[in-house]
Amino acid sequence: MKKSVFLGALTVAGLAAGAAAATTLEDVKARGTLNCGVTTGLVGFAAPDANGEWNGFDVAVCRAVAAAVLGDASAVEFVPTTGKTRFTALASGEIDMLARNTTWTFSRDVDLKFEFVGVNYYDGQGFMIPKELGVSSAKDLDGATVCIQTGTTTELNLADFFRANNISYEPVPIETNAEAQQQYLAGACDVYTTDASGLAATRATFEDPTAHVLLPEIISKEPLGPLVRHGDNEWGDIVRWTLNALIAAEEYGVSSANIGELASGTDNPEINRLLGTEGTLGEMLGLDLEWAKRAIMANGNYGEIFAKNIGETTPIGLARGLNAQWTDGGLLYSPPFR
Repeated sequence: MKKSVFLGALTVAGLAAGAAAATTLEDVKARGTLNCGVTTGLVGFAAPDANGEWNGFDVAVCRAVAAAVLGDASAVEFVPTTGKTRFTALASGEIDMLARNTTWTFSRDVDLKFEFVGVNYYDGQGFMIPKELGVSSAKDLDGATVCIQTGTTTELNLADFFRANNISYEPVPIETNAEAQQQYLAGACDVYTTDASGLAATRATFEDPTAHVLLPEIISKEPLGPLVRHGDNEWGDIVRWTLNALIAAEEYGVSSANIGELASGTDNPEINRLLGTEGTLGEMLGLDLEWAKRAIMANGNYGEIFAKNIGETTPIGLARGLNAQWTDGGLLYSPPFR
């Protein structure tokens, strides 16, 4: 088993090395669309609506990059991927970037030869159970059956937690969130474990969300963010600074409502550089001066994207918490635009 995992890692790394030989920016421009890998469906983060239109927190990052590079936030081909297929899709060049609630880890960054460009959601692994079980702590789940997505960081986290607390469990492997939801609601498992944000998003789709509870334990650090292939630094810079533009825009008070006015020039040099009225930041990326302006206009700044898709006024109901700006006690912090 260890040998097969090692060979799998070598295969992905080999694919990445070959795919990175091409310039992703040139490929995207020539194609006229951005191929963005997303989840197979997680409401609030990435899911198609009744008309097949993709929406969500991660989807907004894809659209911002498309707007920055191609001038069209709708010029995105969304490629659904599972926990198992996402890395091969990126390494092979099938997708240009992955924005799929993916945890930044050492091995994924170094061994699999990917480049995480930042964190768009600070998360941690949690547990959801039916309220009728009457369990108030994950430490009381001895002997439980647990639905868990294969090919994710949650597998090892789960094993470590139960081992550390000297309790046992029976894993119920599943491929996608939709399968997990089906199995959990059918009673095939007592518990569903994944990132706490994913649990909240899944619970929001239930007929009676109040019949299910998220246990208090958060057993891991799960910094989620978009990633690209190693070796194409220009493309990595574009995706990284597009994400930073969304975060910085909220910090500076640049929103979809006032960006038109601010883009004519302000007394704040940082805002002017961000929106292209001063400096040559776009040129440094191989883009025009208004790349960040278009990225922000696509869906608004980070705070607007959060509030619209997963915030406290949505059925998912997530508080900003660690994902608040650093000025508000959170971890969001963009390097300076200078």
